[in-house]
This record gives sequence, C-alpha cells and structure tokens, in this order.
Amino acid sequence: MSKKDTPNTSRDLEELQRKLSLLIESIQNNSKVMAFMKSPVGQYLDRHPFTALTLLVFVALSAFPVGFFLFLVVLTSLAALVGVILLEGLVISVGGLSLLCVLCGLGFVSLVISATIIASYMVVSSLINCRLSSRLRHKSPAGTASEPRSPQT
Repeated sequence: MSKKDTPNTSRDLEELQRKLSLLIESIQNNSKVMAFMKSPVGQYLDRHPFTALTLLVFVALSAFPVGFFLFLVVLTSLAALVGVILLEGLVISVGGLSLLCVLCGLGFVSLVISATIIASYMVVSSLINCRLSSRLRHKSPAGTASEPRSPQT
C-alpha cells in the first residue's frame, strides 16, 4: 500500500463508520426494537452478546430446515386427506427426528461461527488499534522531532 492510498482509505473508513453508526441508530430507535430491549429477554441478551450472536446465527441457519420440515408436514397432511394416515405418521416421525438431528448440528455450527466472528473481531480491532497507536507514536509535533545525527568517525 502506498502513502497515496492512506488518506483515501482512512476517509473511506470514516465514511463507512458514519454510515454504520446511522444504521445502528435507526435500528435502535425503532419502536419494536425498543420494546423488545425493555423485555426481560432483551435485557438478558443485551448483557450476554455472545449468547445473542449465537441465537441469531442459529435462527438464521435453522430457517431452511424448519421450513422444509413444515413443507413435509403440509404435504403429508394433504396425503392423509387422501387416506394415507400411516404414512403420514411415519414421515412426520422420521422428519421430526431428522429435524432434531439437523437442529442439534446447527446449534454446534452456530457456536463455532459465533466464536469465529468474535475472535475475528477481536483480532481485527487489535490490529487496527495497534496500527493507529503506532501512527500516533511516529507523529511528533512540529519542531520537536529529533534530527538524525551524523555518523561519528
């Protein structure tokens, strides 16, 4: 990265931070979000961000299997109307056990993804803080910078 890219990059990062701040503020000012955050569940999740992130990832990952299971239930219920009651019970039982296995697996995957996201966040924020602190350390006020010494012979 050249020195010419640094001002553009920092300006872009500041613009991105401003946009993200506005997005977060608009979400937090939503009346439904405010009502949820005042509930006991919202307060618990506010105090436990890892649990909140894990729950969010789990819900996002489990949407497809649950939807597929509900589709199978509706499909077998329609088949039951035609007279295949035993098949419906078998398919719903097998589907329910399969859904249980998939959701347990997704719970584990949610924990791993949440841990990875949090670890990545910590590493990236540490690197950014280290980079910014090294920049501040290398900047010195005008007139106080030490001049290089000439080599002594």
